[in-house]
Amino acid sequence: MEAARVLWILFCACIASTLGSRLKTPALPIHPETEPMISKGLSGCSFGGRFYSLEDTWHPDLGEPFGVMHCVMCHCEPQRSRRGKVFGKVSCRNMKQDCPDPTCDDPVLLPGHCCKSCPKGDSGRKEAESLFEFFQEKDDDLHKSYNDRSYISSEENSNRDSAADFVAVLTGVTDSSGVARARFTLTRTSLTFSITFQRINRPSLITFLDSDGNTAFEFRVPQADTDMICGVWRNLPKSHLRQLEAEHLRVSMTTADDKKEEIQGKVIKHRALFAETFSAILTSDEVHSGMGGIAMLTLSDTENNLHFILILQGLVPHGSFSAKVPVRVKLLYRQHLLREIQANISADDSDLAEVLADLNSRELFWLSRGQLQISVETEGQNPRQVSGYISGKRSCDTLQSVMSSGSALTPGKTGGVGSAVFTLHHNGSLDYKVLVAGLSSAVVSVTIEMKPRRRSKRSILYDITADFAAAEKERGSGRALGSCGRVDARHIHMLLQNELFINIATTEQQESELRGQIQMLPYNGMDARRNELPVPLAGQFVSPPVRTAAAGHAWVSVDEQCHLHYEIVVNGLSKSEDTSVNAHLHGLAEIGEMDDSSTNHKRLLTGFYGQQAQGVLKDISVGLFRHLDEGTAYIQVSTKMNPRGEIRGWIQVPNSCELGSRSEVVEEAEFDDLILVRDPTELRKDPHTCFFEGEHHAHGSQWTPQYNTCFTCICQKKTVICDPVICPVLSCPHTIQPEDQCCPICDEKKEFKQMTAIEKVEEDPEGCFFEGDQKMHAPGTTWHPFVPPFGYIKCAVCTCKGSTGEVHCEKVTCPPLTCSRPIRRNPSDCCKECPAEDTPPLEDDEMMQADGTRHCKFGKNYYQNSEHWHPSVPLVGEMKCITCWCDHGVTKCQKKQCPLLSCSNPIRREGKCCPECMEDLLGKEEMAKKIEKKKNWRQ
Repeated sequence: MEAARVLWILFCACIASTLGSRLKTPALPIHPETEPMISKGLSGCSFGGRFYSLEDTWHPDLGEPFGVMHCVMCHCEPQRSRRGKVFGKVSCRNMKQDCPDPTCDDPVLLPGHCCKSCPKGDSGRKEAESLFEFFQEKDDDLHKSYNDRSYISSEENSNRDSAADFVAVLTGVTDSSGVARARFTLTRTSLTFSITFQRINRPSLITFLDSDGNTAFEFRVPQADTDMICGVWRNLPKSHLRQLEAEHLRVSMTTADDKKEEIQGKVIKHRALFAETFSAILTSDEVHSGMGGIAMLTLSDTENNLHFILILQGLVPHGSFSAKVPVRVKLLYRQHLLREIQANISADDSDLAEVLADLNSRELFWLSRGQLQISVETEGQNPRQVSGYISGKRSCDTLQSVMSSGSALTPGKTGGVGSAVFTLHHNGSLDYKVLVAGLSSAVVSVTIEMKPRRRSKRSILYDITADFAAAEKERGSGRALGSCGRVDARHIHMLLQNELFINIATTEQQESELRGQIQMLPYNGMDARRNELPVPLAGQFVSPPVRTAAAGHAWVSVDEQCHLHYEIVVNGLSKSEDTSVNAHLHGLAEIGEMDDSSTNHKRLLTGFYGQQAQGVLKDISVGLFRHLDEGTAYIQVSTKMNPRGEIRGWIQVPNSCELGSRSEVVEEAEFDDLILVRDPTELRKDPHTCFFEGEHHAHGSQWTPQYNTCFTCICQKKTVICDPVICPVLSCPHTIQPEDQCCPICDEKKEFKQMTAIEKVEEDPEGCFFEGDQKMHAPGTTWHPFVPPFGYIKCAVCTCKGSTGEVHCEKVTCPPLTCSRPIRRNPSDCCKECPAEDTPPLEDDEMMQADGTRHCKFGKNYYQNSEHWHPSVPLVGEMKCITCWCDHGVTKCQKKQCPLLSCSNPIRREGKCCPECMEDLLGKEEMAKKIEKKKNWRQ
C-alpha cells in the first residue's frame, strides 16, 4: 500500500507539472461531477471536484481526448490523525497487473475494458462475465463509479444533472393530531424544501432520517407567525442521495412546547408535482388519530376538468394490507355535497387518482376563493374521515417578473426597466408590487395578460392602471401597489404554470414599451426576496445612459457574519455572438479588475450567461460596506457590447460591518451550488465559448479547474488558458507545506512540527478570499495575483491581513544590476538578471509574461511551434493514440479519429488505437496468410 501511495503522489505531481505554462490548454483535465465538494467536517476524499465516502473506489476521468483510465483504480482510504480524527486519503494503482490470464491464444481488448478477453463465441462472453465478477468481487463499488458514466443508467444520470421533485405526508407518531405537507426539490446536491402544517404548533426542529433511522440532517426552524417553513439541506452525501432517489429517507418535525409533538413521513417521488397548481392538506377531527393526507390538483388546459391525486396515511387500519376498503371522495361547499366519487383503497396502496369533470362557473368561483372542501371517508360501521380546503399551491418560491423593452410586443431598445413581485393568498387574491423606471414617456396602462393569440390581438385579464402612481421627481418612473381580489381559478392555474405576463404601455408606445413573463423563481435559501423588493437594473441608470433592450432586478443583503448575498435576474440581454455577461458590484472596493483607466473600482461578483446568477461575497472591504450602508454602491451588469455597463441599479443595505467580513462562520462549500445559474443551451450556441471538463464556459469567464485547485483557468475565444499557481519566494529560513494550500508558508517556530502547523492553520478560520484566483488565503500568507487575461503576475505580491481580512498588493522591487545586457531567464520572470557566461540569452530578451511566447511547455519539456509529440500519463505510460502539438504557444491534443463500424461487437487489438470488426480482422488475417503463403511458394 505504501508503494501505491508513492504512485499516487507521482500521479498528482505529473498531472500538475504536465499542465505546463500559461498559454496552453491543460494536458490532463478531469471531468467535473454533478456535485460540488462536500462541506468540511465529514470524512471522505475530494478528487476531481467530487467528494467520495470512505472506502469508495472509482476510475479517474481525464476528459477529452484522454478519457476514462479503465486500468487505474483510485480508492478513498480511511486514515486517523494524531487526535483520533478519521479522514480520507486518495491512493491510485494500476489494475493491469491484476488481470487474469486469458484462456485463448489471441485475446482482444474490448472498448471500455482494462483486461483482454477471448473474442470468439460463448467462451468470450463467459470470460467477459467472469472478468466483471472478478472486479466486482475485488472492488464492490466498481459498477457504481461516478467517473465512468458508462456504469450509470440514463435515468440515474438525468436525476443527478437536473432538478427532481419529491413530496412527503407527515402524520402523528407521538400523540399528535398534526399533518404536514412537504415538497422537496433536488438541484445538484442541494435539497430545498417548503413545508406547510396544520393542527400542530410551529415545529422547532426538522430532522431527516436515513434508512437505518439515524439522523442524516437537522434544520433548526426559525421563529415566525406563519404555517410555512422554508429551508435547504446543502451538499447531500452520495449515500443519502442514493437513499433519497430510492425513497428510503424519512423526515420528522417536532415541537418545543409542553406537548412535544412529533409528525413524520416518507419522502417519495411523484409525477403529479410537475403539473400541480392547487393543493389541500387533509386532517381528521379525531384527536391523536395519526390520520392525514394531501391532495394535488390541477385544471386541464382546455376544459374545466379538475384532476386530483390523493396521498393518504392512516385511513385504513394497519393489519389489513391486502383488503380493499371502499371510500367516498366528496367535493363540498359549506358542508353541501357537490360531487361524489366511489373508489377502493388499501393500507399498502392508499393513493387515489380521479377526475371531477365539467366544473360549472359557481364551482370554479368557489375553487378560486379557497372555499371548496375535499373529503375522503371510509364506508362501514366505524367510518374514518379526513378533509381539507383546496387553495392555490403554496411554496417558498417567489412569483416575480422582469419587464424589458426587448420583450415588448414590438421589441425595442429604450433602456427602461420594470420589476414586479406577486403574492397569492388562500382566498385567491393576488397582491402585486410593480416598479418602473427609465421609461421614454408617461405610463398609460399597467395590465396582466395572457400570451397574445395573434400579434395584434392582446388578451388582457386584469387592468391595474388605477393603482399606478408616477414618481414626482424622477421622469419615467413610478410604482403600482395593490391587489386583484377576483382572480379566476383558470388564471390561478395559468399564473402558477408561468403562463401570464405583465405589460407596461406608455404615451409613445401605446401597445407595449415594457413586458415580462411572470415566473416562479425557485427558493434557494436566501430570505432577502421574501422581505424586500428587488433593486431594478436599467440601462438608463448607467453613466452615460445606455439604450438597451435589457433590464433586470437584484436582491442584495448582508448577514450577521458580514457576508454579502446577491441574486440577479435579467431579461432581454443580447444573445449576439461574442457576448459574455458579467455582474459587478461597484463601490470603492480596493481589489477588482486592476484597470488603471477605470474611474470606478469594480468587484466581480460572478459571470453568467442566461437569466439568473446568485451567490455570496465574503471578503468585503470596510469602504464598500460604508457605500452599501449609505446607498452609494450599485449593481451593474456588463456585456461585451457594453463593457462599461449595460444595466445598473443603486443599492442600499444598512449594516454595521465596520471590521469587514468575518468569513469563518460560513464554509466555502456551503454556497458552491449558488455561484452560477446559466442557460447551457444558449451557451453552447455561442461560437466563442470553451468546452472544458465537460462544461461550456463563456468567453471571458474565469474558474478554478476541477482537476487541480492550484490552477486558474480563463476562456479566451474558444481557447482555455490555465495558469499554475506561481509561489512567491519566501525569505524565512524554515517553511512548511499545508495540505490545503498550494504554496509553502513560513514556519515561525522551528520546533513546531509540520502537522502541528497544519492543524493550527485549520483551526484558524480567518483569512482572505481573493477574487483573482477565487481562493481563500490564510492570514499572513503571500501570493502573486492573478489578472485576466495575463495570468499570474510575478511583478506583484499580495498579502492577507488576517486581522481585517483585507488583501494588500504591491509591486515587486527589482534589484539593481551592474551588467550591460541583463536577461530574463524565464519568459514569466518579472525581473531581469545578469547572464552567466554559459547561459545564452532568450531570442527576445524583452519577452515577458503574457507577451505571446511562441513555444509550448508540456511537463518539463519545451516544444517549438508546430512540433508534435505523444503525451505520457502516469501509471499508464505513453499514449500513442493521442497526438499533441504546439500551436503558437498553445498546446493542443487530439485523439486519433476512428472510423464508424457497422458490426455490433467491435474489438481492439493491443497496440492499435481503433477498434475493428471481427469479420474484417479475420479477413485481413486470411489475406495476410495467403500473401505469406504465396510469397513462400515463389521463393
